[in-house]
Amino acid sequence: MRVLALDGVDQQGLNILEKAGLEVTSHATMDEEQLKEVIRDYEALIVRSGTRVTAPVIMAGKKLKIIGCAGVGTDNIDISTASEKGIVVANAPEGNTVAAVEHTIAMMLALARNIPQANSNLKQGIWERKKYIGVELRGKTLGIIGLGRIGREVARRARGLEMKVMAYDPYVDSEQAERLGVELVPLKVVLKEADFITVHLPLTKDTRHLLGKEQLKLLKPEARVLNVARGGIIDEEALYEALKSGNLAGAAIDVFEEEPLTSSPLFELDNVIVTPHLVASTEEAQRAVALEVAKDILRCLNGEPVRNAVNIPVIRGHLAKVLHPYLNLAEKLGGFLGQLMESPILTIEICCNGELAQYDLAPITNYVLKGLFRPRLGNDVNYVNAPLIARKRGIRIREKKSRDMDYYANLITIEVKGRRESHKLAGTVNPEGTPYIVNLNGYSVHASPSSHMLVVLHLDRPRLVGPVAMVVGDQEVNIAEMQVGRQEKGGEAVMLMNIDSEVPREALQEIRQVDGVLDVRYICL
Repeated sequence: MRVLALDGVDQQGLNILEKAGLEVTSHATMDEEQLKEVIRDYEALIVRSGTRVTAPVIMAGKKLKIIGCAGVGTDNIDISTASEKGIVVANAPEGNTVAAVEHTIAMMLALARNIPQANSNLKQGIWERKKYIGVELRGKTLGIIGLGRIGREVARRARGLEMKVMAYDPYVDSEQAERLGVELVPLKVVLKEADFITVHLPLTKDTRHLLGKEQLKLLKPEARVLNVARGGIIDEEALYEALKSGNLAGAAIDVFEEEPLTSSPLFELDNVIVTPHLVASTEEAQRAVALEVAKDILRCLNGEPVRNAVNIPVIRGHLAKVLHPYLNLAEKLGGFLGQLMESPILTIEICCNGELAQYDLAPITNYVLKGLFRPRLGNDVNYVNAPLIARKRGIRIREKKSRDMDYYANLITIEVKGRRESHKLAGTVNPEGTPYIVNLNGYSVHASPSSHMLVVLHLDRPRLVGPVAMVVGDQEVNIAEMQVGRQEKGGEAVMLMNIDSEVPREALQEIRQVDGVLDVRYICL
């Protein structure tokens, strides 16, 4: 079997593949046309962030079984097309953790002590000490947005520097934060009170411009901001204005919305330090991610489960045929609930009724968890590591199954609970394989989970559906389907609306103002 490696993947990873008897071809980089031409002869492809693995490239890979990314991010790979072709996409989420953490600390120290600016001036023959008076980290408050794998390690090192650490992460329970010596607080509190703020989140629809113009206004004038996670989490235009106006003391940026980037208004400011996406650029990290992804390529080509698959687990034979439509349902139900829950999840109960009860529930559970965590964690969560993420966050998972059924041949019911809220969702699959939501928090419905949905909790009264639909229509958004469920006449009811595109936040707020509407949520699946 043949492996194509691009973007300068570390040789030690390639050595593992060669020792296993695979034929490895290495190139610096290829454009789309070149890659389309040669990929048809390879069973595996390894890239870093420099090569875009597009749909045409994937379609041309007639023998392709796995695409490995020697790094965490997979934004340069068309995962949807790979999944449709049954090609496993794997990344290396753990190999660059130390590099990312140390780069964060390095950037924070450089920002605090004006090291890059002083270095540049002195090399130009300018000796200025007073101009570059800095601040100490000891006694300062570090605000961490995103307390995942990297965020936790940053917190540990910051405490070693005698900093006070607070964090915002809706998926972390306060007890876990306390064990780290971290105070878990709302996002606004982090923004208002922290002296240094660092983000450690994936880039998703919810995190894009999470720190925008209004959020940056909440920061103290002496505060400093860091981003070594993903470009786009901080609005670069808003950041420039805050820095230029003096409303913010400084910023350290390693990642940008468009890369590579050689010109930006941010580069003109003396209180900004920048690096060209060096977060994982250490010899050790490059070696570690290459080894990590090489091992998964061997697993895949040997027919073994892939540890860091980001799209599909390996399920074979009859079980794959039976479970496939229910795995799709399970992930959609999880994704739906993951966007309904606002508080940290403490427990998850997954119940399978009917013929499904005769099978191992582990694959269904993995799909539920992946769907549940993906809205907040992005590509950092996959079918393989989702249970580990749940365990690390102290989330208790209970699986139940019963052959007894009243109305459906098979039914998957999921209940998630936090300290302040809980939600319960049930779904099934029709004979054609189409998934349906049949119950939401006790309300009977019959709605197909689609890419864009609105969940409207309201009072059961006349002249309410029309005003809601008018708001949606005013946004030029088409309504495809609508289902209403209630438990008793005149009580509370729920409306599930399938729409063709996203509804802006301003429109959601307008819907909340409709008389009789109790709440509205936008769901993207």
